[in-house]
Amino acid sequence: MTDEAPVRSPESVPLPTLLGIHRDMVRGRIVDLALEKIQRQGRVGFHIGALGEEAAIVASAAALSPDDYIFPCYREVAALLARGLPLASYVDNMFGNVDDPVKGRQMPDHVTARHLRYGSVSSPIGTQLCHAVGLAYGIKREGRAEVAAVYFGDGATSSNDFHAAMTLAGVWKVPVLFLLRNNRWAISLPVERQCAAARLVDKAEGYGVAAARCDGNDASAVYTTVAEARARAVAGEGPTLIELETYRRGSHSTSDDPRAYREDAEVAEWDRVDPIRRLYERLVAAGVWDEARERALGAEVQAEIKAAIAASEQKPPPSLASMFEDVFAEEPWHLREQREECERGPRPRPKH
Repeated sequence: MTDEAPVRSPESVPLPTLLGIHRDMVRGRIVDLALEKIQRQGRVGFHIGALGEEAAIVASAAALSPDDYIFPCYREVAALLARGLPLASYVDNMFGNVDDPVKGRQMPDHVTARHLRYGSVSSPIGTQLCHAVGLAYGIKREGRAEVAAVYFGDGATSSNDFHAAMTLAGVWKVPVLFLLRNNRWAISLPVERQCAAARLVDKAEGYGVAAARCDGNDASAVYTTVAEARARAVAGEGPTLIELETYRRGSHSTSDDPRAYREDAEVAEWDRVDPIRRLYERLVAAGVWDEARERALGAEVQAEIKAAIAASEQKPPPSLASMFEDVFAEEPWHLREQREECERGPRPRPKH
């Protein structure tokens, strides 16, 4: 942990806003843990969670306007659910079934929602950074009071696309927020071994980009910091790199075992500053929340995710013909022939 990150007063954010953030954080964690469980049972192939990073994700998204665009990494699904994506649609993506928003063409957790201005998850590291800058350039040209917010981890700050995106954003002064979740680990590589900078946020100065840094486990601090940067961007003052200092308490993904490269004591240290517990205690102290309501919220979300899983698991896969859709506005003859041949072809056994 660090003692340098500023902590803002929770009174700077309205209590109703904090209550909404808390609800979305709790919902995100319960859904995360449920999906990790069914992955371990072999019912879905993959899951990538956000245990311990909920404030950095949910509170930052809450500080945006619904008209703003989000370019996610792969841990920001709680932000998409908070924006209004039905939980059933997200779970359909986990199973890659007929109702999957991306029609079974992506890995689990690689979901998108164009109508909610939430871009498609792209696995290659850092690629979404340039996508966000390009869209922000269009926003600026059209004079719209919107921003593009892009999430990425500490590892992505060493990528080619980080350099390209920061260079162009600084030169063009576009309304983009670079939301850096510094969770200390790029899979198994600790941040101090991939970068010699004392603080990742210091990289902003060389690109002519404004910088901000806050305690990413403090929902109020995150919300306030992002809201201020958004106001700057809408006012025409350009981009901001925001370092949200947090910690990835879980594995990188269900394909990873963090016990191979880090100590349990380190995880326990960050457990003591759990973002959900911290916000819960603030709300209780303010007299707007209590243990009974917390239990009721947990039971409500547990029932919701259980029902969504049960329904999604029974749905069939997408049709074979669907893989030929969304390619051309009008299907050309050769693609039609390929589709028909595919539909007539041999099939593997249902279970293999």
